Amino acid sequence: MKTLLGTKVGMTQILSESGEAIPVTLVQTGPMTVTQVKTVETDGYNAVQLGYGMGKNLSNAVSGHVKKAGITPKVIKEVRVDEIDGETKVGDSYDVSVFTVGESVDVTGVSKGKGFAGTIKRHNYNRQRKTHGGKGDTRKVGSIGSMYPQKIFKGKTMAGRMGHEQVTVKNLTVAYVDASTGVIGLKGAVPGPRRGIVRIKGEEK
Repeated sequence: MKTLLGTKVGMTQILSESGEAIPVTLVQTGPMTVTQVKTVETDGYNAVQLGYGMGKNLSNAVSGHVKKAGITPKVIKEVRVDEIDGETKVGDSYDVSVFTVGESVDVTGVSKGKGFAGTIKRHNYNRQRKTHGGKGDTRKVGSIGSMYPQKIFKGKTMAGRMGHEQVTVKNLTVAYVDASTGVIGLKGAVPGPRRGIVRIKGEEK
């Protein structure tokens, strides 16, 4: 199972063998430890639960749940799989070495929160003209209703909270792998702020 949890460090650049500067996002990962294995027979679906990091002040419920794995994780995530490998068991661990340079991966994270935003920033609306006779409402939404059916349709693009949503960026390329430090470099941008938790998922062979 090629899935890693990690902490976004930030962006930098590395030089390829041809001298080309490649923009990469560095992600610090640690050993992934299996905390639970779910099967169709017992849970109705196949999944592997992974623990990452070193947590503090775990609740009694979580401590009891991960006791068999022998870890105190900061983050626990569940990854659904088509089939459960018969050799996968609680307590197994693996690291960033499961990925190789040039491999294509999907990265999931929570995007940066922008707070309450208007329609121009949030939905790319155009502002009104700043001409004579205007009322100065150049950035307001304008008319949102209709004569029929006298209601606002669901999904109308309006002002509201922007960002802080789960985002998946597909087909990023692994540009750097350092198994000794647990750092992986992905070509391009990764969603979320620095120190945010991201999930890196590769294609199963």
